[in-house]
Amino acid sequence: MSSTLSPRPAPATASTLSLPASRDLVVDFIRVACMFAVVAVHLLMMGISVDSSGIGVGNPLTSLSWFAQGTWFGQVMPLFFVVGGFASLTSWRSLQRKGGDAGDYLRNRVLRLVRPTVALYAFLTIALWSATAAGVPGDLLTVIAAGAGVQLWFLAAYLICQAMVPTMAKLHGLAPYRTVAALAAGAVVVDVVRLGLEHNPWGFDSNPVGLLNMVFVWGLLQQLGFFYADGFFDRFARWKLVLAAVACYGALVPLTGAGPYPVDMLTSQNPPMFPLVLVGLAHVLLVKAVYPMLQWCVRVGWVQKVMFVVGSRAMTIYLWHLPLIIALFGIALVLRLPFPEPASTEWWLSRPLFYVAAWALVLLVSTPLVRLELAGTALAPGASRPSMWRIALGTVLAIIPPFVVMRQALDVTNATWGLVLLVIAVALVTGKVPDRAWKTPRLMGRTEA
Repeated sequence: MSSTLSPRPAPATASTLSLPASRDLVVDFIRVACMFAVVAVHLLMMGISVDSSGIGVGNPLTSLSWFAQGTWFGQVMPLFFVVGGFASLTSWRSLQRKGGDAGDYLRNRVLRLVRPTVALYAFLTIALWSATAAGVPGDLLTVIAAGAGVQLWFLAAYLICQAMVPTMAKLHGLAPYRTVAALAAGAVVVDVVRLGLEHNPWGFDSNPVGLLNMVFVWGLLQQLGFFYADGFFDRFARWKLVLAAVACYGALVPLTGAGPYPVDMLTSQNPPMFPLVLVGLAHVLLVKAVYPMLQWCVRVGWVQKVMFVVGSRAMTIYLWHLPLIIALFGIALVLRLPFPEPASTEWWLSRPLFYVAAWALVLLVSTPLVRLELAGTALAPGASRPSMWRIALGTVLAIIPPFVVMRQALDVTNATWGLVLLVIAVALVTGKVPDRAWKTPRLMGRTEA
């Protein structure tokens, strides 16, 4: 997710920024567009009401009759994994050409993704302990903490997919269609077992079974990104792409109507379910159908500047936007600003102002924090790369904290020990500088002289 756009000087005779010859800026445009969509959806999902009984928090979007079907288009995380797969395969092949291996790739990804996350966990740990010591009501603190950690599921899912990249890239090269078919079959089997056990007489929770689809569903969407990178979708005429996208949406109708799947694609996210694959495939087909239009769009100077600003700090923005939106509403409460009834006309009219304010706050806070995201991953001079087992252990430790938050919601306890595990994960993959005792004779020689 932490993709950066390299700034290039504009030609003297053009009003737009020059395009890097080796980069598909449409992919960067999609990532940035997804980021704007994610912030918008999360902002709209927070309906704050203030009355004589106190402060209430709800999701106004669920009251909209069209919202569930709207998620077939507005649920952008499947598309995010597709474009992530494109970037991952491109990076992996580039690393291989330079002599790198799976350990190098995974180490780079852990550092890129986890270092910004350490800062967030540190902030949340301090904030939650401080709020507890200040006597903030437990019920209110539980809601705030859970809301501030909703987005962390992505880190667990994305790290799992990143760990799969070297192996899945090899399988993609050997048997691309069979690999996709195997992942799709695995996703369907997991869903069948999970849904079949949903109303079992023993009271067995079937959701843990669905966690296997973090590999099959998200992995399959990442694999579609490999096909994107190889130009697979470029082979088809525009009408065929649109027709295939319509077919994907058409398949969703019986699956969610007469079938066992929910209509709302957000409820199919954790654990992920097979319909998300159809949503992601439909989205990438439509992207390729309007690709010439998107290419024109990314040649516009101000669009590229927005892409650079947001794209260069995408992970930081993603991690921090929810805590900052919550803080924004907290400031509004302290200032006693009016809070219209959620989903009312006044509420909708006030959302653009809150959206702009949220982005202003996110960009302000992310400016100093983006250094963690953009910091290099090269080994320090004289340092040796950690062994594969250290990198693998660091990856597992990095996955555990956000995975637990995904399953149990964030609280002061798992924020604290999660911070410890993430710090250890970064330390494990950073690399050890060898003993510098060799410098001692030179120092001693100078002393004796």
